[in-house]
Amino acid sequence: MGQTITEKIFSEHVGKPVYAGEIVRSPIDMVIGNDITTPISIKAFEDSGATALANPEGFSIVLDHFIPAKDIASANQARISRDFAKKHQMKHFFDEKDMGIEHALLPEKGLVVPGDVIIGADSHTCTHGALGAFSTGMGSTDLAFAMITGGNWFKVPESIKVVLSGKPGKYTTGKDIILEVIRMIGVDGALYRTLEFTGDTIQYLSMDDRFSMCNMAIEAGAKSGIVAYDEITAEFLADKPLAREPKIHYSDEDATYVQVLEIDVAALEPVIAYPFLPSNGHSLSQAVSDQIKVDQAFIGSCTNGRLSDLKIAAEILKGKRVHPDVRLIITPGTQRILREATKLGYIDIIVDAGGVVSNPTCGACLGGYMGILGDNEVAIATTNRNFVGRMGSRSSKVYLANSAVAAASAITGYITDPATILP
Repeated sequence: MGQTITEKIFSEHVGKPVYAGEIVRSPIDMVIGNDITTPISIKAFEDSGATALANPEGFSIVLDHFIPAKDIASANQARISRDFAKKHQMKHFFDEKDMGIEHALLPEKGLVVPGDVIIGADSHTCTHGALGAFSTGMGSTDLAFAMITGGNWFKVPESIKVVLSGKPGKYTTGKDIILEVIRMIGVDGALYRTLEFTGDTIQYLSMDDRFSMCNMAIEAGAKSGIVAYDEITAEFLADKPLAREPKIHYSDEDATYVQVLEIDVAALEPVIAYPFLPSNGHSLSQAVSDQIKVDQAFIGSCTNGRLSDLKIAAEILKGKRVHPDVRLIITPGTQRILREATKLGYIDIIVDAGGVVSNPTCGACLGGYMGILGDNEVAIATTNRNFVGRMGSRSSKVYLANSAVAAASAITGYITDPATILP
């Protein structure tokens, strides 16, 4: 009986063939915490009487949501993680000294590897499936159990096969593909399932595209997203000091899927998710015809804060100015991305155009800081959620889009086709 990639990863970890629907106890290769969720895990860990991490090499804490601290509460929250990291002499602890959004930073550091089982107390932990790993979000107490034991219990998820065909257009990205998937099946269409991305389009998708796709699998209710290892994966990993030897898996031809989705990517326009759900997708053409005025354009987050996002923004903004009525905020995913973008001249272009560049942080995406929306304000954002009040005031509205669309819209003041700015 054939297996999916996900089934093979769990089979390798538990030492026997397993299939969707089975409950398994699996070792975990990397446990990821952040400044919001980890203090709860630490309390549960200490309340249990545990004195040592079961797998210190497989535990990381990334302070990324409210760092540098936005207020007293966030400063005290961060201190809990700092004190724990110091006490346990944690090797993989990241704060202001080596900043980054967790789901951009860990792949950059080589701490998540193909074939891994990865959990994090953050719903967008599914990002790392882009490397051919099983990666999912769990609760803070689930993290504590993994900290204590080195493993956890899982129900092996069923898989939905997403078959992508054709070469994407110039301004169609991984963000648009996943928004189209979510539009097709809804925010619960993949509940507790894996979205497995396949098809000839994959060869045209960069790792940044793949990270975006897997990142937003959770917005369809999925347990994880995954893309099989290929030459593009290998190239991305080539200069990384990998924490473990990769274990490469591919789905069998006779693997069982509960659903198959087919998308002609060659015919896919950029997708705009209207408020107030990521599933409320419309074509860019529709959004342009609706003449949607924006107050803020935001490029960043664990979905679209990578070097390619800053590159396309700089290309579109070069020699132009942000509209007088618009605020453009750029948040690089990591310090390394920021440094590279600076070296390549992207940051100068963005600042010259009237944009502001922040430190790496999740702050704006979750309505925490560094880009809060006021009453009745409208944002076009490369983030992953547009729920009521997600980025600030409950009367504000967020339209989700790719980075090219966000940059073009910052110039005109309305949701805009980037092809009209940079053909």
